[in-house]
Amino acid sequence: MEYRKLGRTGLNISPLVVGTVNFGWLTSEDDSFEILDYAMDAGLNFFDTSNNYNAGKTEALLGRWFAQGGGRREHVVLATKVYSRPNDWGSSDPVKRDGSWVGPNDSGLSARNIRAAVEASLKRLKTDHIDLYQMHHIDRTVPWEELWQAMDVLITQGKVLYVGSSNFAGWHIAAAAEAAKRRNGLGLASEQSVYNLTNRTIELEVMDACKAYGLALLTYSPLAGGTLAGDPTDNETGRRRFLSDETSEATSAFGALCRDLGHNPADVALAWVAQSQYVTAPIVGPRTLGQLQQNIAALEIKLDDETLTRLDEIFPGPGGRAPEAYAW
Repeated sequence: MEYRKLGRTGLNISPLVVGTVNFGWLTSEDDSFEILDYAMDAGLNFFDTSNNYNAGKTEALLGRWFAQGGGRREHVVLATKVYSRPNDWGSSDPVKRDGSWVGPNDSGLSARNIRAAVEASLKRLKTDHIDLYQMHHIDRTVPWEELWQAMDVLITQGKVLYVGSSNFAGWHIAAAAEAAKRRNGLGLASEQSVYNLTNRTIELEVMDACKAYGLALLTYSPLAGGTLAGDPTDNETGRRRFLSDETSEATSAFGALCRDLGHNPADVALAWVAQSQYVTAPIVGPRTLGQLQQNIAALEIKLDDETLTRLDEIFPGPGGRAPEAYAW
């Protein structure tokens, strides 16, 4: 396994991140444990989760897996997230869930919620620290000074080692980095963004922002919710994805190219992301052990320049880097 650094930090991570969004929901606990054990045996040491996956139950599942011992926690780079309430995606009005009240201060990136959320995650995960604590979304209502003060406290306490962002725009990354610099802090270690052949928006500015500030770029949804695997089902929401005529035409051309290459479309789609010079490690969300094994094998596929050019023709990006993509 060829490890790489998490951005400009000294932390070594595997070239593939095991996402856990399906664990305890579409994948049973026994099957999830089997996938996690296999991942460790294969040398994958970077596991990503969130406090709101499966209403917090995914973190709890990981905690039970860690509790088995055998070096599971010690050898895993554990990443989780904060922003949404674990039990609710909807209204912030006070409601009672699972016997506890939740209200308008139980989400977002306020110092109050960060403090409460990290304690809850640590309890569910049965660990004393989180290696990478990621802001799941930008919170436009919270000043950077408040946010970094809260994160600095967690770092001083040893509860968090590194801080990352997710779904940030390029200018959010710059603003966060500059605010941390004013506090003489390390700032962001990584950004997690959606990136695949059908969604290349981060090529405009996010990729360059990550490079400029030394962030690892961790990308999710490499198969576009199954679209690039020939399955138009969005597995994260369980809703049917209706493809436009343009997308259907592109995926048909993509399938033909993959047949010529002799590889499965899912493998080519993942290989394309993994081969990007800007991407540190793609995140996969296996539902079965077979899917993880296929994901690992796909890392061995090397796409030549001719194939990359053809993929650009089938799935044109946003027109290049900013501002050339939309101006002269």
